[in-house]
Amino acid sequence: MTTYDPEQNLPTDLWLAMDEVERIAAVAAYHRRQRIRLPRPTLHATIHTVVENQIALGEGVVVETLTRLRSEGLTRHEAVHAIGTVLTEQIFQALKGGGGAPSDLSASYLDRVRRLTADEWRHSGETET
Repeated sequence: MTTYDPEQNLPTDLWLAMDEVERIAAVAAYHRRQRIRLPRPTLHATIHTVVENQIALGEGVVVETLTRLRSEGLTRHEAVHAIGTVLTEQIFQALKGGGGAPSDLSASYLDRVRRLTADEWRHSGETET
């Protein structure tokens, strides 16, 4: 895989064959090519990569939510961001010491992703792509 485009479905085999650092670099390069200014470009690319990894690995809730968010009018890139927003919130809660055991955090994250809607994300103020 030579370039990353969040609007295209990833070639799963090529994506997963890449080293994690290469995946993050590919996502960061996309945002640079598009001249998308980000306050924390590496963190942004890392969250993007985690969501793309979940999609590539076939995490059912994430894949289903991506499809549903797109049917609700989000672009693929926006849907990745919406899911990434939930992921970021869960990480923040875990770092604050909330949420319990890792299995509880995973279940909480997937439940939250399952309930995510395009309208909710649009009104969250986190809609920068």
